[in-house]
Amino acid sequence: MNINRKISWIYLSSKVKQLFVAVLSVTFGISMYIFMNSFMSGVNSAQTQISFTSMSHIRIYNDLPSDVNNILQPTKKDDGIVIVNNARNIRYTEGIKNTEPIKESVAKLEEIEAITEQLNQNIFIRNGVTKINASLSGVDVENEDHLFHTSDYMRQGHFFDLEKRSDGIILGFKLAQNLGVGMDDNITVLTSDGITRIFKIIGIMETGAASVDKTRAIISIRSARQLFSKNSSFATDILVNIDDYNNSKEISRKIAAMTKYKVEAWQDGNAQLDSANVLRNILAVAVSSTILIVAGFGIYNIMNMTVNEKIKEIAILKAMGFNGADIVEIFLTQSIIIGLIGGFTGLGFGYFVSKVVDQIPFKIGSMTTLPIDYSPADYVLALLFGLMITAIAGYLPARNASKIDPVAILRG
Repeated sequence: MNINRKISWIYLSSKVKQLFVAVLSVTFGISMYIFMNSFMSGVNSAQTQISFTSMSHIRIYNDLPSDVNNILQPTKKDDGIVIVNNARNIRYTEGIKNTEPIKESVAKLEEIEAITEQLNQNIFIRNGVTKINASLSGVDVENEDHLFHTSDYMRQGHFFDLEKRSDGIILGFKLAQNLGVGMDDNITVLTSDGITRIFKIIGIMETGAASVDKTRAIISIRSARQLFSKNSSFATDILVNIDDYNNSKEISRKIAAMTKYKVEAWQDGNAQLDSANVLRNILAVAVSSTILIVAGFGIYNIMNMTVNEKIKEIAILKAMGFNGADIVEIFLTQSIIIGLIGGFTGLGFGYFVSKVVDQIPFKIGSMTTLPIDYSPADYVLALLFGLMITAIAGYLPARNASKIDPVAILRG
């Protein structure tokens, strides 16, 4: 240890209370930085998880034709005008008639994690005099669970029972409540074509997304094709999940080159979800950074007081031959030591606070506690940012101390 560092340590150890307060301010700042970012990152992950309980990363479907002109157009003739009354648009092909070739082509992409098909239609569900509009999804049970982990959101019953019962139906929790039905009750499904069929409730699910839980009903895709009189390869949607949902737009462009159908990344129809995540991250960084900066001001004040208290000792050191760089090193070393002690203590305390909050009960969807994300990057950034703030807070008073005139101080 050189002489400058020995002097730094003597100055630090001579004022234990000041050292404790400085370390405590850094500890609090870094621990809150870690907690705020871990919590906000956990909230974003939870929100994304809830959103993706019924929404895939990429959707392939048969969009409405861009040209919806009438088959007959009004025309002018020299001797009169032809008028077309009560015109009708040409009927376009609904859904995807044969999903297998598309699924096989898409599955060859290495980024693909899961693919499933759905047959989605709006229906009415009746229980006695109660009739409610709902969204019916016919699903490929095994692939559906692989894509959305639907079995994790079952409050009652088992998701895979859909494969065993052609008359089985699973309802969203709020939808079942509004209908006044429960397990093993019978309900009547009415399609837009006037087809009526009775289903037995074999499960109730709760995703945590109110819009889904209020309206969604699920049956097997085989039952849906029978109900709507569709062929064995028909589906309205092909849903795809990839290894990183942030790359959905790039992968959707690759898939679009393989098929004539519309390919849509999740960001295209849910920009508000992406924006909300970004805003929450900005808020977390702003709040936690402000806490660290305030801690930096505290260290600056302490170091400034130390410089004022040690002004005569600094003058003597300069008179003995210590130059300005030595004085800067002495006080900068103090602030860095404070930053290191407070930094590592803050990392531990921040992890402890996050662990405590992670145990607080919070039931929504498949979650049972408040969401916390333990990202190593948050801990590294907190330590680096904390050291940077403390170094700046220590350098400014040190620079001022290095400029004092020892003769003027000793005479004064």
